[in-house]
Amino acid sequence: MKDMMQVSSNPHVRSRVTTSMIMYSVVIALLPATVFGIIQFGWYAALIIAVTVGTAVLTEHLFCLISKKPSTVKDGSAMVTGLLLALNLPPHIPVWIAIFGAVFAIVVVKLLFGGLGQNFMNPALGARCFLVISFAKYMTNFDCDAFTGPTPLALLKDGECVNVFNMVLGKTGGTIGETSVIAIVLGACFLIWLGVIDLRIPGMYILSFAVFVVIFGQNGLVPYLTGSSSSFFNLTYLCAQLSGGGLMLGAFFMATDYTTRPITKKGQYLYGILLGILTGLFRIFGPGAEGVSYAIILGNLVVPLIEKFTMPKAFGKGGEKA
Repeated sequence: MKDMMQVSSNPHVRSRVTTSMIMYSVVIALLPATVFGIIQFGWYAALIIAVTVGTAVLTEHLFCLISKKPSTVKDGSAMVTGLLLALNLPPHIPVWIAIFGAVFAIVVVKLLFGGLGQNFMNPALGARCFLVISFAKYMTNFDCDAFTGPTPLALLKDGECVNVFNMVLGKTGGTIGETSVIAIVLGACFLIWLGVIDLRIPGMYILSFAVFVVIFGQNGLVPYLTGSSSSFFNLTYLCAQLSGGGLMLGAFFMATDYTTRPITKKGQYLYGILLGILTGLFRIFGPGAEGVSYAIILGNLVVPLIEKFTMPKAFGKGGEKA
């Protein structure tokens, strides 16, 4: 009898890695982009970051107190939400909009759906899209002391040339945390090294978007073959599209959100491809120059369907033997 197998309820696989460890690792990984944004845009950007993060943490704590539940701020998820939202805001947005966005992200998108692990979309991106719809005048104004005029993606949309090297370094206008590709990739490498994320989703996201741009971009294959473009595709245009906007920030830090991404490997590959196609559609054929936020949110909504068709069948239910 002593040799009989013990049966227990799930989960059967346990790990020493906790939710708070993952969340604080993400915070550390976002520090390069955060510090660069503060250096780039000045003290007001630091104020926006501090206010947004502080509001997100305080809102979650007060909500738990009001609902008579244990406070969940120690897990770090509210801090990550506030920081991601702040990095997706223009550097000179009014403080009250940042506060409103943080409250919306925590209460409406996260806590009203059950809290961490039960929200159906990324809270920071949900709040950002809500702010863009509600306060478009402020959310699309990226003028500051260092940079004025259209963003590089807006210039590309109008068919003008941009300096790709400056875009990689971050010497361009944009939101607080999206401008420096180097700072974002540095933080992403840290998360990959820790094993917090892998390259399935961001890799397929970036690759599928690049293919879409090569085929349908202003100087892409389709415009060239149809005669609507006088010159065939050039590498500078592709590099600018990859370096501009929130593509890298979204691919590595928001598309990989544990709660809103598929759990199956096949699903993650399909999810990444879907995000790349949607971002390409919004950027190339849409009226705006960006598209990452809406692409990821729409992808979040499709995740249950992706998992339905990619979830392996249980043993004894027609599934294959291991």
